[in-house]
Amino acid sequence: MNERDLLLEIGTEEIPSRFVAWAREELASLARQEFASAHLKFRDVGVYGTPRRLALFVRGVAINQEDLVQEHKGPAWAQSFDVYGHPTNAGRGFAKSRGVPVESLEKRVVEGVPYAFVLTRIEGRPTAALLPELLDRLLRRIVFPKNMYWDDPGTRFARPIRWLLCLWDDEVIPLTFAGCVADRFTSGHRFLGQKRVEVPSVRAYMDLLYDNYVIVDQDKRRERMTGAIAALEKEIDGKADLTPALVEENLDLVEYPVPFFGTFEDRFLDMPPEVLTTTMAVHQRYFPVHNGQGKLLPLFVGVSNNRATSMAVVREGNERVLRARLSDAAFFWAEDQKRPLASRVEELGNIVYQERLGTLLDKSRRTQAIARHLGGTLGLDEGSRRDLERSAFLAKADLVTHMVYEFGELRGVMGREYARKSGENDRVARAIYEQYLPAAAGDRLPSDILGALLGVADRMDTVVACHKVGLDPTGSQDPYGLRRAARCMNEIFWGLSLDGDLKELVRVAAQEIGAGDDVVSRVESFLQARLQVQLKERGYPHDVVTLAMGVAWHRPLHLERLLDTLQGVASEAWFQALVTAACRVRNILTKAGNPPAGWREELLQEEGERHMAQAVADLSPEVHGAVKDFDWRKLTEALARLEPPVTEFFEKVLVMAEDGAVRSNRLGILASCHALFLTAGDLSRMKK
Repeated sequence: MNERDLLLEIGTEEIPSRFVAWAREELASLARQEFASAHLKFRDVGVYGTPRRLALFVRGVAINQEDLVQEHKGPAWAQSFDVYGHPTNAGRGFAKSRGVPVESLEKRVVEGVPYAFVLTRIEGRPTAALLPELLDRLLRRIVFPKNMYWDDPGTRFARPIRWLLCLWDDEVIPLTFAGCVADRFTSGHRFLGQKRVEVPSVRAYMDLLYDNYVIVDQDKRRERMTGAIAALEKEIDGKADLTPALVEENLDLVEYPVPFFGTFEDRFLDMPPEVLTTTMAVHQRYFPVHNGQGKLLPLFVGVSNNRATSMAVVREGNERVLRARLSDAAFFWAEDQKRPLASRVEELGNIVYQERLGTLLDKSRRTQAIARHLGGTLGLDEGSRRDLERSAFLAKADLVTHMVYEFGELRGVMGREYARKSGENDRVARAIYEQYLPAAAGDRLPSDILGALLGVADRMDTVVACHKVGLDPTGSQDPYGLRRAARCMNEIFWGLSLDGDLKELVRVAAQEIGAGDDVVSRVESFLQARLQVQLKERGYPHDVVTLAMGVAWHRPLHLERLLDTLQGVASEAWFQALVTAACRVRNILTKAGNPPAGWREELLQEEGERHMAQAVADLSPEVHGAVKDFDWRKLTEALARLEPPVTEFFEKVLVMAEDGAVRSNRLGILASCHALFLTAGDLSRMKK
């Protein structure tokens, strides 16, 4: 048998659920890297994980390392051997330096030239001899987002390691790590299984743990969990809200999932549904339950890691915990309604937003000013502008309520509900909630323009304010979510077809916070970079994005339309010819020292240059007007009419004429044409 299976199980204290899925992917990736670098062939790598263990399977591993062939390049073959095939001093010297006879040199061709090579073959070692060092190196490379250190300060892991199991088919690999010596023993479920389980071989591992109430394979664990929940749904005549994130979180909290259902009092249904679902899903990790019409029911589904003798005890304990949580929420709901939302705005002055950026009240007032500007530039009617002003005034007031203080996830939701209870109109209440949409890439957008504009204003203030005090994103660090803010602003402009001007918004936000031109410049560069990334993610080619960004980067809505227009003509013959001409124009002008634009009629000698000069003169106002009006169809039509005279010019006119005045005049025509090209974007960048 030329291959075997390897199993490494790392037994730990309970790993936080948010780390388990990450660890599975990280361990698999690192294992592939380590085995590849060690020249060990294998069929596949699988990693399974529960809160108490990570299990690495490397299947079909060759029992011996591949032979390693090292190539050493020497002098050219013609320098190593003469025309009669006799070795030269260079050839003998190279062979001697590598410790081989000159007759063993081999000829290899590199980029068309034959060279002398020495090939050294190193016989592969048995895999079993390599595994202890390889696995130790692998374990030391795992760095969790948060690590613990114990005993040996050089050892780190998400939680203390309590045992190691390492089998090479049925043989134990001698591995020591974190004070643990690997053997063939694992541990069953903490409450239901045996504490010490002997594993005779890799093949027996999964079945033995299953017999001890541990479902190591997360896919099978998920199937069991969702299947059991489906059975409960029939029993309670409801539908559990199995959001993927909550399913995965529950999956990685248990080794043997035992779903159950519980109830709570109907009186809690008088609160907004989001209060109940947040309490259940976020704080207790329960699945809320709805009826067929989507109405929330006084039921929940939980997942236990223990199959108790009486699940009624488990259910009653969880109901008691949830009842306490919901009772607190009901108290906050009642207390908060004793005062109108508007009366809380001034309290924002007691909360520091950022030590160098003032309070939340300061931020709220800046956001109001930016939103007011947006409403004016986008032509909102008087009633809408009044509602936008009111929404901006109340936008952050719910942050000082009892409910949001306790349940931060409900910001905006409670603002909407308390605004309605305070008698505010529905558009104002909805805008307070929708200012936070989209919460992330791909999330739903605001349904009304008021919430959209309020959200844009708030995000723009955040971006400019943070740049002012040096909180720009660096590498992977972006604590204030500025990249997400930039992305969401663009998604709002595109999704709601809003013609926002980013440059103007940056200027207004900078004025409100007292930021200088250097900050404005940095913010504009930041927004351009984020916009470029976003557009490439949407599938637009790099060269088309670069061209369009040079024309209208600050108007995302028009930028998107320009990109679609360019995409439509990019493959047409006239456009390709114009791009080629733009490259020639730029190159000629660069070599000529970039002469000034313009020409003199009396120096025009050839018909081709007259046509070119006339076309540039006639089309220049049209191109400038089209760009100013963001009329991209008119722009491409003008460029299409420019292509024939430009092509004719290069076919029939000698730019670098002997007569200096004529040459200078023709360069002036090209300079004018180049300026026209730049008005429509640097077409030369489209050249492949």
